[in-house]
Amino acid sequence: LQQWHRLFGITLTDLFSGTPWRVELEKDLALQRQLLDVVIIEQTAPGGPARDLPDGLDQLRAHNLLTYKSKQEALDGWALDELIGHYVNYRKLLGPNQRLLPEAAFQLYAVATRHPQGLSSRHPLQPTAWPGVYDLTWGTPTIRLIVLNTIEPHPRNAAWELFSTQHDRIRHGAAHYAWRRPGARELLRQ
Repeated sequence: LQQWHRLFGITLTDLFSGTPWRVELEKDLALQRQLLDVVIIEQTAPGGPARDLPDGLDQLRAHNLLTYKSKQEALDGWALDELIGHYVNYRKLLGPNQRLLPEAAFQLYAVATRHPQGLSSRHPLQPTAWPGVYDLTWGTPTIRLIVLNTIEPHPRNAAWELFSTQHDRIRHGAAHYAWRRPGARELLRQ
């Protein structure tokens, strides 16, 4: 299970290479060890990415927290509660002198390989302009939900497709993803 999270994080690190965002994997956010699957932590320079990002990442903010559920894991209410908890802790850590950064500086993402059937049966998912990308209000924040098995098969989504459970999508992603960092491709291939 952990290997999928690590590979997903390595791919996102590669995807954001050369952009004004830095990706950190398994960021420790609490006194008691609590790791968020992947954290796209901060915008490191002004401006947006120099390339098209995969569907669903259009709302990047200065600080973006992302949780990932592989094919073996269900995205459920508990996973979203954990994401919110990490967001609260992270926001407190960043606030200088007890002043919190504004909510608008943060965006939360939940990426799931498969559609969250149980979650969507109890909580309405708001479709966006992209297939497989939804918004979900969970408490106060709105979480951007990206379902990898149902996104549009397109070269800009190649990084997402690498983590699908559908062989044709995985092949499409592998054929179209332009690796940016030496060694990342080989790790995923293994």
